[in-house]
Amino acid sequence: MVRSFVPLITAAGLGLCLSALPLAAFDTKARAAYILDQGTDTVLLSKNADLPLPPASMSKLMTLYVAFEALRDGRLNLDERLPVSAHAMGYGGSTMFLDTTDRVRVEDLLRGIIVLSGNDACAVIAEALSPDGTEAGFARYMTKRAHELGMENASFANSNGWPAAGHRMSMRDLGILAERLIEDFPQYYPLFSEKSFTFDGRAPSNTRNRNPLLGLGIGADGLKTGHTSEAGYGLVGSAMQGDRRVIFVLTGLDSTKARAEEAEAVVNWSFRQFAKKTVAKAGVPVARAEVWRGAQQSVGLVPETDLEILLPALSGKEIAAEVVYTGPISAPIKQGQKLAELVLRPDELPEMRLPLVAQQDVATGGFFVRVKTAAQVLSKRLIDGPEASQ
Repeated sequence: MVRSFVPLITAAGLGLCLSALPLAAFDTKARAAYILDQGTDTVLLSKNADLPLPPASMSKLMTLYVAFEALRDGRLNLDERLPVSAHAMGYGGSTMFLDTTDRVRVEDLLRGIIVLSGNDACAVIAEALSPDGTEAGFARYMTKRAHELGMENASFANSNGWPAAGHRMSMRDLGILAERLIEDFPQYYPLFSEKSFTFDGRAPSNTRNRNPLLGLGIGADGLKTGHTSEAGYGLVGSAMQGDRRVIFVLTGLDSTKARAEEAEAVVNWSFRQFAKKTVAKAGVPVARAEVWRGAQQSVGLVPETDLEILLPALSGKEIAAEVVYTGPISAPIKQGQKLAELVLRPDELPEMRLPLVAQQDVATGGFFVRVKTAAQVLSKRLIDGPEASQ
């Protein structure tokens, strides 16, 4: 193992992906919370993030994800009209006030779920896509699909978050789901920032998006609120400022006012207290590795992409860095071949390891290189003595 130390790097000149930041933790009033910097995959805050809790209407995001998959695969289309069953019509709470005489466009149902939080609209989508035509069958599929996507604590009893035994998600689950919606379906994501939707002149009192952050000028553009007496007030939110996007999930707050204040504070804290920096540029050598039996004696070690890290914005501490590889490295070497790691050890933060690859091809050396290498090996053995080879 070869360790090639590089100069200390100041925090002001860095930027990379951390799994967690224990510094400057946000003192949230939420029962459970999860905050993620999407671009660097940095968890800024995790409070009871893996605790399965009733997600209320925030679980509607899973129904939407399955619906978007069906649209992508051609099993639904936006102009298709779906019937409304007595079961779907029977839901209370937030609804589109659908009845069994309606046949509703899929696009209207999606807006009804996102903007109006329609429990009935969810059930209509669920019955249309369910393997057995029932909402319960759709909930079982939702659970299976959520586990496939990495939502380990998700378990659904219905399509809309109506209080039910065993209907649970963790805040990390909801964060994973939010990120997948943003990344997998950019064509539909703008729906989450719509502030109002009126369906067929019905329910004039239920036309406004309940997301309190939309329109505040802080970059908020989604995703879903939730509330039941058991769950309290929650929000799956996202905001983008510059080239940074933050995803956050809060639950267990005691009022709409508390939810609005806490969500805005989270966004401001996430963008003001952390900064993304670049530690190394793609293709620019960080160090060189010794080559064994190669046409060249060394090869440049470079990152494939810009290496970025998220650090507390006000930190001025230096960060120790070194390049680690097992060497010398035998030729031939292919450009882009992973050869080493850049190891960063920020003070009070977890160690970070970033891959480094070969800057260029290195062919096996010719006859004279092999003779020279053999002579070097023989000379080393003579100097070290017979015990060194045992």
